[in-house]
Amino acid sequence: MKVVAIIQARMGSSRLRGKVLMKLQNKSILEHIVNFLRFSKLIDNIVVATSTLQEDDEISKLCKKINVYCYRGSSTDVLQRFYECAKLYHADIVVRITADDPLVDPLLVDDVIRICKETKCEYVSNILNRTHALGYLVEALTFQTLKKLHETQTDSMSREHVTYHIEQNPNLYDVREVSAPLDISRPTWRLTVDYKEDFELMNEIFSRLYKPNSFMSYRDVVYLLDKNKNLLQINEQCKKYINI
Repeated sequence: MKVVAIIQARMGSSRLRGKVLMKLQNKSILEHIVNFLRFSKLIDNIVVATSTLQEDDEISKLCKKINVYCYRGSSTDVLQRFYECAKLYHADIVVRITADDPLVDPLLVDDVIRICKETKCEYVSNILNRTHALGYLVEALTFQTLKKLHETQTDSMSREHVTYHIEQNPNLYDVREVSAPLDISRPTWRLTVDYKEDFELMNEIFSRLYKPNSFMSYRDVVYLLDKNKNLLQINEQCKKYINI
């Protein structure tokens, strides 16, 4: 079964414009995500899915520079973009990654893919009953499930958020979940990038843990922040703005 990881990326974030190209340790957030996913043992192809808007030309240029596939589709109908991208690259299993999560852990990604393959279920994630920190959310679904969503879901939330219908109606699908081990379960932590404070925290994490040609495991990040709880105060106020 061919596994395609699709990274959802755009320049036009309303809260932190151009964040996917902001740099941590001299590499953009998007480049880090691609590099970390390359440590996966189960992903066959990595594709960045962006829009056809002129502002996203910069994303396309970066993809050429770092030698990763780039698919350009609808700026508003993200479900259509995902479906067309997955179809073009002949995906049997689609892994959905968002470009505001620079700490993506390939070990966790492979856990999700492995369960999807072994159980032959329709959807696997660590989202429905979250135990990982926000910023480590991973989903895998079969191409047939993605196709079904594309052909049946017409509401704006489903078209924009791809797997929204599954998250709202898990009983309608064959679903599996991945949970963090109890010792590193941190569901209240915020390790995504939506605001400048989030980026400041990410900069602190990368400055302490990042090493070229390697990745930072979720466990290593948890250990770092457990020892340096003051760092979590950097973006503490951001929890007020977004329902996590």
